[in-house]
Formats: sequence, structure tokens, C-alpha cells
Amino acid sequence: MATGIDFGTTNSVVAQWTGDDVEVLSLDSDHLDSDWLYPSFENLFPTIVGESSLRLGTLFGWEAKLRSNRVIEACKRMLKDDGGIQLRDRRISATAVAAGVFQAMRDRAENNLLTSIDSAVITVPANARGGARYRTRAAARAAGIQVKALLNEPTAAAISYMHDMEEDGRIMVFDWGGGTIDVTVLEHVDGVFEELASRGITQLGGIEVDKRLRNLIFRKVGRSMSLSVGEERELDLAVERTKIRLSVEEAVLTKIPGSSKLIEVTRDELENEIADLVEQALQPARMCLNDLGMDPDAIDGVLMIGGTSQMPCVRHAVERFMNDETVPADICHPMTAVARGAAIAAAIFDNELDSSLVVSSMYALGTGITDPKTNKKTFSTIIKQHSPLPISEEKKYAPIDDNRTSLSVSVWEADPEKPLEDKENFQLTTLQLKYPRPLPAKDATFTLRYTYTQDGLLHVRATLDKTNMVVLDQEITNFTHGNTLTLAEIQRQMTALEGVPRTASAPQPSQSAVGQSGSIFHSSPEASPTKTFIVDGSNIAWGGGDIRRGDLPSFARLLDAVDALKAEFPGATADVIVDAALAHQITHLESEALKDAMRSGLVTQVPAGTNGKADRMVATLASRKKAVVVTNDSFKELQAEFPWLLDGDRVLGATNPGGVWLFLPRTPIRSKRPDVNGR
Repeated sequence: MATGIDFGTTNSVVAQWTGDDVEVLSLDSDHLDSDWLYPSFENLFPTIVGESSLRLGTLFGWEAKLRSNRVIEACKRMLKDDGGIQLRDRRISATAVAAGVFQAMRDRAENNLLTSIDSAVITVPANARGGARYRTRAAARAAGIQVKALLNEPTAAAISYMHDMEEDGRIMVFDWGGGTIDVTVLEHVDGVFEELASRGITQLGGIEVDKRLRNLIFRKVGRSMSLSVGEERELDLAVERTKIRLSVEEAVLTKIPGSSKLIEVTRDELENEIADLVEQALQPARMCLNDLGMDPDAIDGVLMIGGTSQMPCVRHAVERFMNDETVPADICHPMTAVARGAAIAAAIFDNELDSSLVVSSMYALGTGITDPKTNKKTFSTIIKQHSPLPISEEKKYAPIDDNRTSLSVSVWEADPEKPLEDKENFQLTTLQLKYPRPLPAKDATFTLRYTYTQDGLLHVRATLDKTNMVVLDQEITNFTHGNTLTLAEIQRQMTALEGVPRTASAPQPSQSAVGQSGSIFHSSPEASPTKTFIVDGSNIAWGGGDIRRGDLPSFARLLDAVDALKAEFPGATADVIVDAALAHQITHLESEALKDAMRSGLVTQVPAGTNGKADRMVATLASRKKAVVVTNDSFKELQAEFPWLLDGDRVLGATNPGGVWLFLPRTPIRSKRPDVNGR
């Protein structure tokens, strides 16, 4: 099915062509809380990876946004240089995080909506550089999604609008979302879109607006606040929800986490706080018109795309600047138009729509050369800006001196009208051209060919003019500003998103650490590793606490222990047993998480009134499954009935010194009572 994916900084959207129209998919609406039920939010998939002390593994989408203690946001921004992100005990690349988001969207589509996402047109910011484009493509491929094309977000929005309106014309797309502001002027004639100009700012979006609103709230509180990690997350959500509400309300009361105090914020106050940001956002529009030598009245319509563009002050500012009304949101929806346009583009590429679409390069591509007159580096264009893709172009070059054995070929995205060192120009990488032997300059001339595909790949090939020998033949996979991982490396890092141990130094089972040869903990090749554990959940949750001293058990502690246990013993299963009292002893929030765990089958609660309570069920289940018990209890009352508890290889103790979970063999203290044989 023809699929389009708007991979956004804050939210992503997936749409599919149904044969006669576009359907925007509600991938994750079951995790959407009532206080986030704003129009079209059911179609959003927050581009967030989260960790929760109350849940095992990694969370995505609305569950990550609303139920995480810690979140990784804006991984899309980090794709420009593939910055590392700390996830529990290890650092993984932004590309692997993005791949995890793509995989989660694909899984939701298959499991919740019974539709597949095997290939897609994926959108990128108009001003995204080659490294970011390549890593977006690589992230999707690592998640099993074939990329038909990388389409600029403004072009996708224009396709959605023009498809519905069935008109030709020249439009401006003002795309201000969570992370970037991009303004693009396009012309649509007979089904063909041409990008005439595009300008943008890559670090200006809703994230910056949230920071300003947060500072405003802090000033209104009138004092510094010390917040826990959980309260910080609550405040982040409260700030974002306040911003959203102020787009439709004149004033909003915001509750400060950890306090009963309510802070009133008005729309006027927020607009004053971000007035300079709105003015900055208009600058790309000015630059586009200047580049084209156009007046605002030469534009037939202005599309407002992205959540930040829907703030009243932003829409009014654009309308004042353009001296015209913008296209209403009900005609071109700010949150879903990009995904809709990408799905329509996918249908065109699949020949499901009788239309044409040309994807073009955003920047000129070329190499750096030395001017023999000035001895300065300048830019030499090979592929012109806005060239239709796919495209292959070439140009002849020569070394500046004799007897070279190699040459460094720099690959640039640049504006030919600007000096090479201009901050707007971007060096993708440097490649090495190898000569077969030292050659005089006249024999060392070569033809450099760039081949650029619509799915974002650039291939560089150099051929000696005299002999036709290929001396360079390479696809761009590594970039000057940041490393780019191979597909296998990305997929390997993605395993960290599936639930890695939260402690880097948790011990691995070994013969010296776990007892005698033949023990089920033995890790020699001849021995079979343990596959089944029965976890005394209530005991681990208490962790040595004493209710008489006011201590409380922690369900989060129990989940953390189970997570670490499974990581230390890969492939093992763990049945977690808790007594009926635990649900009444933990906090209300943890009690809800416990109920979720019981519904999912992760935890089993012993029915109230069961003979022997949880201890007997743990021992009975371990006896029948020949499993290992994880507990710090001695089970004295059960030793006579289950003598294997004292064998020394059927019980693991669980401790957490310094935040590191250790699971070591233990022999419970022997009961002094006689056993069944009177001994």
C-alpha cells in the first residue's frame, strides 16, 4: 500500500493511499489520555523514546510521552551529526533511536490497524543537509522500511493542498513545527511541482517556545524550585499543554508539580515572551522573496504547516507580512498535510495516480578546487541546485602538479554564489582518489561523476580520461560532521531499545562465581544454562524494608530487578509472584502499574486466603518447573516440604549495591524444626 511518513521533530504522522483518497492512521490513540484529546491528536505519534521505572523495556509514542520518567526527544534534530544519546547504561546513536521510532510505528500499524508499512515516501525538512537525509533513510531501512523517495516537507504539504484543490499556482509553505522553521516557494503547473526557493532555520521551533514559556512560569512562581526527575517531566508536559491551550484560550491555569499552587498564564504574556522568535521565523520568508525578486502579491496562497504555525500570533504575523489571509486550517490541515502529501506522492510513484511528480535536489553538489590564480579554495558545481532526481552529472578535473599518487576529493553541498567557507555551505565528506602510479598532470586528468538518487543516496565515481581506469568508486556513507553507521550497526544498536540492562556491570554467570561443576548456574559449554526463574516478587519489592518503621515496598524496584535478571540470563523466562497485600502497600501510581502488569501476564497475584500465601506458590511452581527461585527469604516453613531449597543451586539472592543488581547463589538458613523424617 502506498504510504507516506511525516517524520517530525516532535510528532510523526503516517498516511496511506486507499485507492481514491488518503487515510491518516491513528497508530497509538489507545495510549492517548483524555486531557490530550485535542483535534487530530489521535493521528499523531510522538517522536519520543521513553523510560519508565514502572515498566520494562523502552516506550514509544504517546505511552513514552505521557508515562515516562525520562524521555529522549528531538532525535530528528540530532541526525545532522548523529549525536550519541544515553540510554540506561550505554550510548546509542540518534540514527538507532530514529530507527526505533520507525519500527514502533510499523509495529503499531501491523498490530493495531492490520496494515503493513514495507515501503514509504518519507519527508525531511527542506533545508536538511545530506548527512541528515542519509541518516533518515538509514533509520527507516534499519526498521525494515524501503524508502521510495525523500520528499521535502513543504513539497509534501503543497501536494496535499493542490491534490484537494486541483489548481495550478505559486504558493508559499510556512512550515514551523517542533524543531525547525522552513519556508518554501513552489510552483505547480500540470501536476509538476518546482521548488523555486527555500530558506530555513534548523534550531528554531516549538522546543524554543516551550523553553520561553517555562521561564515565564518560573518567574511567576517567584522563587527557585527544586523538582525531582518525575516532577520535571510533569512540568514539561504541563508547559506544552498550556502552550496548546493558549492557541484557543485567552488564559490558562497551570499546576506546578509538587505543589498545590496554580499559575495563570495569558496569551498576551506568552506572545510578548516569544515576539522575537516570531520575528526570526519571518526571516526565511523574506529571504525567499528576495531570492526570487518577488513581492508578496506574486504568491497565490500561503500554507501554514506544523504545530507552532498555528499559534494565533504566528498566523497573524505571516498575514501581516504577506498582506493576505493564509489558507484556513480546515483546507490544509497543519498536522497531517505533510503525511497526506507523502502518501499521494507514494501513489504517484506506484502509478496508482495519473499524475507526475519530480523530486529535486535542495542544494548544488560539487567539489572544492584550488584556484591557480589566487591559490584559494572555491566551489565547483557538478549537480546544480533544484536538479530533478535521480540525476547523474560529471565534470573534468586535473591535479595542480605532477607525480601525484593520490588526491583528496572533497564533497560539498554549497551555494555557487558564495565563498566556500560561508557558513551556509556544508562539506559532506572527503574521499581519496588513488592513482595506479605517479603520473604527470597531463596524464592524471579525470572525470568526476556524481549520481544522486531520489531516495537520498549520492555515489561518486572518478575515471582517468586517458585510460578509462576507475580510480574512485564510492557511495557516500560517512560524513565530515559526525559518523554514519552501517545498517548492521544501526540494527545492533536498536537492540538496546528492546530492554537492555540498566546496570553496565551486572555480573555474568561463570563457573567461579556460581558454585560447583554441574550446578545449573555453571556456564561451561557442557552445561545447559538456566532458562526458568520464579521470582518472589513481594520479597524483592520490599528489599529489606520494614513496615513497622514506615517503609513501603517498591514495584519499580521489582521491575528493575526482573529487567536486570533477564539481561544477565538472556533467553530466560521469569514468572513473578506477588501476594495480595502488595497492591495495598505500594503507592496509588504504582498500584495502577501493578494492575497493568497483572493484566499483561507479567505478574501473577496470589488470591487472598491462599494457604501459605505467595511463598508456597513460589516454591510449588519452582518444584514443578524445576526452576530457580529468586528471593532473599529463607522459606523456613517450607524447607521440610521442599528440601531442594537447601541444595545450594536452586536459589538466587538479589541485591542492589550501588545501583547494580547482583544475582548470586545462596543457601537459605536451615530451619531448626525437624523435617518430615524426624531429623
